[in-house]
Amino acid sequence: MRHVLQNLVLPFGDDRDLGRLYLAAEPGVAELRGRSELRVSAGATASFATYFNAFPAAYWSRSTDLVEVRLTVRTTAPGTLRVHRSNRDGDTAIVDERAIVSGSVSVDLPLGEAGSTGWLWFDLIAGEHDATLTAATWDTDREPHRPPTASVGITTIDKPDWCVRTLRALGDAEELDEIVPRVLIVDQGSRLVVDDPGYRAAAARLGSRMSVLRQENLGGSGGFARVMAESVARAEAEFVLLLDDDVRVEPEAIRRAVMFAAYCSRETIVGGHMLDLLSPTKLYAWAEVVDEKPFMWHPLNEDRMPVDFADADLRDIPLLHRAEQADYNGWWMCLIPRRTIERIGYPLPAFIKWDDAEYGLRARENGIATVSLPGAALWHVAWVGKDDQIDWQAYFHARNRIVTALLHSSAPRGGTLIEHSRRVDLKHFMAMQYYPVAIRHLALRSVLAGPDHMHSELAVILPRLREMAREFPETQATTGTFRATRTDRWEADSPAPSGIRLAATMTSSLVFGWFRRPRSAPAQSAEVHVPASEAKWWRLAAFDSAIVTLAQTGVERRYLRDRSRFRRQVVDSFRLHRALRREWSGLQAAYRNAPLTTRESWAATLAGAAPTEIADSGPAAGA
Repeated sequence: MRHVLQNLVLPFGDDRDLGRLYLAAEPGVAELRGRSELRVSAGATASFATYFNAFPAAYWSRSTDLVEVRLTVRTTAPGTLRVHRSNRDGDTAIVDERAIVSGSVSVDLPLGEAGSTGWLWFDLIAGEHDATLTAATWDTDREPHRPPTASVGITTIDKPDWCVRTLRALGDAEELDEIVPRVLIVDQGSRLVVDDPGYRAAAARLGSRMSVLRQENLGGSGGFARVMAESVARAEAEFVLLLDDDVRVEPEAIRRAVMFAAYCSRETIVGGHMLDLLSPTKLYAWAEVVDEKPFMWHPLNEDRMPVDFADADLRDIPLLHRAEQADYNGWWMCLIPRRTIERIGYPLPAFIKWDDAEYGLRARENGIATVSLPGAALWHVAWVGKDDQIDWQAYFHARNRIVTALLHSSAPRGGTLIEHSRRVDLKHFMAMQYYPVAIRHLALRSVLAGPDHMHSELAVILPRLREMAREFPETQATTGTFRATRTDRWEADSPAPSGIRLAATMTSSLVFGWFRRPRSAPAQSAEVHVPASEAKWWRLAAFDSAIVTLAQTGVERRYLRDRSRFRRQVVDSFRLHRALRREWSGLQAAYRNAPLTTRESWAATLAGAAPTEIADSGPAAGA
């Protein structure tokens, strides 16, 4: 019996603007005829040296015990099959070429040695007549190490239309029928998925595999903890696939992730890449890591990310030909073995931010690798288009980073984390952003209070953060039209300061902010009008008022310098960070000994947010 590891897949009918994510061919020589059918003009070449259709041999060679894979290509007319291989540096070579005479051809291909191989792909060259590619598969006769089945879990709040779109995609994908026995939505919002006009039809396609639970809003970590608890209790599948609620899925990517995980030689978390929903040919990270010194996440090769496939394919991007090791994968798409959940527990009760990174680090410490698998991806709004460093999410960015460092950092006092955190404060209040500083300081106080607060505040912290925003003018909705009075002072293309200039800018801004009385601005006006992309601290520090247009909403906010608040926050920042440095060792012991992620601790929390409605008769874990 042969097992298909990867199907060739083509864009949906309305996705023809996705460039070379799926297909590389000259304009006009290839016509899409479905998700697996392509007509190639006589004498023309269609290449599949593309993100979604090349085979990531480097990853299969490193993480599984397969040594070869079979490529089978089916067409309606004679032609030529040409197979290519790349090495880890992106150098390519033709490894097989043969005629297609009967409409179908298969070729067995060695995966190559781990650490040196890259991708495998093929070109289809039509003969004297047009040829229609009807299917192509990469398969093996080896049995997987574990059953290729996964429960899909989605945590959502007030995005019913997005969830219904995902349900529709999952239900329409027949290739997932045997792989996905359960689709579970944990709805924590007020605009419910089951009330969406399209829900009934989408759920009908999934039938008895569909479940919806409602619970109090415990954030992403609380929703995914419920997904994990339900999946462990039901024991219907070998893996649990976590999906974000505001994504567009590629069903074949889900299938690939499950098959890869099933063949991994050892227990492995398999993540999917994130493509930009608003610029859908851009890939933002090949693998993500946590840098030990500042204890901060970032993509590998950050200076060369994102990569854009709009006018490029794999042959043009040598960076993407080597297998990279990830520390974690974002939970926009992350496949976790059920056995891993049973062994290492549930998410950090973080509400949002850092729960995925912490889980990956915890898994690594327990001998469980994370692989971000090429060719397995979905579309999600990129972080560059969000304002989450200056809204209520700033609390979770600060607290959860420090807590994760307390749990996993091996550097004394978290390396440069405390220094970096203090510098973040400075940048915010120099930019007249006093609200994020206030809630960052609340985060520091929470950390210093010890680990008990994390479970107890899950259901109550968000309303508190939103209530605090009322105290800060820069967070308030405004009416009318703002005008800038001194636009001549605005230099949109001024570079970020560095070296001596950076130190001088920070020092002078700190001194002026402390001693100089701010210039007043008339109502409905400010010195300068700044788009969010240009609202950097070193620019705003030169002004006492600014109109800033937010990235996500386009709403305008009026920033005003407040000397007394500035002074209080400077003092608080110094005291809180000094206390964190002084108490680091004791806090580290307290957090590492606390049962934050155990089944028992989460059972109590989930019981307190028990589902008020359940769409099937299965178990409601923790209730």
